[in-house]
Amino acid sequence: IVIAAVIVAGGVYFWAQDKFRVEGPLRESRAVVIPSGAGLKRIARILHDNSVIEYPWLFIAGARYESAHRRLKAGEYAFPARVSAQAVVAMLRAGRTVIRHVTIPEGFTSRQVVDVLNAAPGLTGVIERTPLEGSLLPETYDYSFGDDRASIIQRMQGSQNQALAALWAERLNNPFISSVRDAVVLASIVEKETGRADERSRIAAVFLNRLRLGMRLQSDPTVAYAVTGGARALGRPLSRADLAVDSPYNTYRVKGLTPGPICNPGRAAIEAVLRSLPTKELYFVADGAGGHVFARTLGAHNRNVAKWRRLRKASPQSIKNK
Repeated sequence: IVIAAVIVAGGVYFWAQDKFRVEGPLRESRAVVIPSGAGLKRIARILHDNSVIEYPWLFIAGARYESAHRRLKAGEYAFPARVSAQAVVAMLRAGRTVIRHVTIPEGFTSRQVVDVLNAAPGLTGVIERTPLEGSLLPETYDYSFGDDRASIIQRMQGSQNQALAALWAERLNNPFISSVRDAVVLASIVEKETGRADERSRIAAVFLNRLRLGMRLQSDPTVAYAVTGGARALGRPLSRADLAVDSPYNTYRVKGLTPGPICNPGRAAIEAVLRSLPTKELYFVADGAGGHVFARTLGAHNRNVAKWRRLRKASPQSIKNK
């Protein structure tokens, strides 16, 4: 009887070892969330309910045998098809969780950034206060299931502060950009004026030339911000009534920079302001092909505007009368 019991026990042991290491029942890859604070039995039940493992007791025994039962980490895991119970234990022990990504485009207002984070799946918490405009660095940020939205905002602010410190240290001296805040304000306007990398420095130079001569910036995006307050995109061409709106952000009416940024500019726009190209150009207008035509004199600019109007006559839009 003893010999038979030993043989049976040995057979069960080797069968269990084999089962622990061979392919599991999962037919296709699946993401499973292991909640924080879950014990070994609950983890085994969750894995079994999601068809990741076949025998919960075997998973528990295997985790204990490998001294991993107290080191299994919570989070979201992407288990591949046919993953073995042993491999599952190794993944949970190492904490190889799913890395998600959220991308913040250059030129988004802080309200738009909050909307993106609120819609991002897997994040928790509520952003109670909209961050200051211009305080967030647009980039792609990694996060894990269960991360707090406020922590992502803090990372964006930290990244922006680091980027500003590095770019400010390498700036070209300009009397009209006397502070980091001035740089962010003008960069936010440049960011909204063009999406082309080859134009940012040139447009920044136009605005700096205007500041030097005491001219109004006359930037359409600042008017759009004055109308919406940054809560949303304007969604339509500017009207004459918009251009006359009484706001410190309306650079058709007030001289100098706006009181604050009108969006969150990217690193390239900030660098364009701090290292703008030397030019005497004072005007630019859309060229109808996604870029702009630049001019030094009002006469040349008016000719460019007339040409642009002819190109856009079929669908008239607001003229960028710079």
